[in-house]
Amino acid sequence: MEIEKDRVVTMHYTLRGDNGSVLDSSEGKDPLSYLHGHGNLIPGLETRIEGKTAGEEMDVQVPSGEAYGAVDPEKKFDVPRSQFPPDAELEPGSQFRAEGEGGPVVVRVDSVEGDTVKIDANHPLAGVDLNFKVKVVEVREATAEEIEHGHSHGAGGHSH
Repeated sequence: MEIEKDRVVTMHYTLRGDNGSVLDSSEGKDPLSYLHGHGNLIPGLETRIEGKTAGEEMDVQVPSGEAYGAVDPEKKFDVPRSQFPPDAELEPGSQFRAEGEGGPVVVRVDSVEGDTVKIDANHPLAGVDLNFKVKVVEVREATAEEIEHGHSHGAGGHSH
């Protein structure tokens, strides 16, 4: 059975950045299951594995524009230190949940300069070309409930 819209795909993957470092992997864990064609994967990966079948392994390169997009300079801004709790550890790389225009968003501290905290609300992988090693484990028809809900429900399509 081929990967196409409204099928549940189960796969193992390893994600590497341009420098070859492992950014994420299902190795040593349960494989990832998702409902194909419903926006549950980055678009570039979903497009490139369409038509594949169980047992296939492939290397997939996804340019940043088909993954998390380019770095948006408008998502980098300064926040007064006083906007954070007094005991907040404000180190470069620290992450905080903030309210954005579309709801909650995770922001990272780029730097702290005096009373100014430089924030980056871009996705951590924005501007990064991604390299996946994928092994398709299983492809099955989605249940009506999975299609209605827009995501897979695990083995056999049953909720847990």
